[in-house]
Amino acid sequence: MLDALQFEPIRYAVYAGLLASIACGIIGTYVVVNRIVFISGGISHASFGGVGLGYLAGFSPVLGALVFTLVSALGIGIITRKTRLPADTAIGVMWAIGMALGIILIDLSPGYAPDLRVYLFGNILLVPFSDIILMIILDAVIVTIVIALYKEFLALSFDEEFGTVAGIPVERLYLLLLCMIALTVVLLIRVVGIILVIALLTIPATIARQFTYDLRKMMLLAVAIGAILSFGGLWLSYEFDLASGATIILLSGTALIMTLGLSRLRSRTRVRHETMLQVE
Repeated sequence: MLDALQFEPIRYAVYAGLLASIACGIIGTYVVVNRIVFISGGISHASFGGVGLGYLAGFSPVLGALVFTLVSALGIGIITRKTRLPADTAIGVMWAIGMALGIILIDLSPGYAPDLRVYLFGNILLVPFSDIILMIILDAVIVTIVIALYKEFLALSFDEEFGTVAGIPVERLYLLLLCMIALTVVLLIRVVGIILVIALLTIPATIARQFTYDLRKMMLLAVAIGAILSFGGLWLSYEFDLASGATIILLSGTALIMTLGLSRLRSRTRVRHETMLQVE
């Protein structure tokens, strides 16, 4: 694998994996803590409408996805907070409309969309330099916002009522959080694809949560875990000629199952040890 780093696509893939890990580690932690995984799924699948718009209008599908994810994030947030429509209904409707619109726009586009599979299932080996630049910009935006509003997001995540009493604009913060999820989705599309985004967004943070409940430590650990899983999946896909996005997700899922098993074993061992001490 080290020899392969002499090739430009491999180097870009490594850069993309690291940049995606930063975003999914930070924002994925908020997604897991706030239990809004389903909302993230709705935003990611709605982005397919933007991909279709990019094909039809002749500009980058990634930029189209960026616009659609932001619009769908704000739409889902406003609908779930301001109307009586159940959240799961609003998310499901936005999810379906985005996918259907993307299909229609691609059908209306002239010619054939040869790289459509990349946006659905991802291929980290095909990330161009222009997307690397876009990922750097989006990462910088996400990190800056989180650092500037860390305490406010902490209140939103753990005690929204206290935040409201303390004068924190929780409604606006919630919409801003959904917009950052939208930015993260765009970062991950080229790496694992629209269909698999939810997994990479949540698995590293879920693994990190098994080891700490401190939000800062959880974020840093999730970033590190995401990077390891991305590089590991990239190496396996390169060695065995497998789909890179699917390989990264399967490796991540395996790591999560092993972590949960070890966590359960550790809990049983601790309980058994405490029981023995009581008996003595």
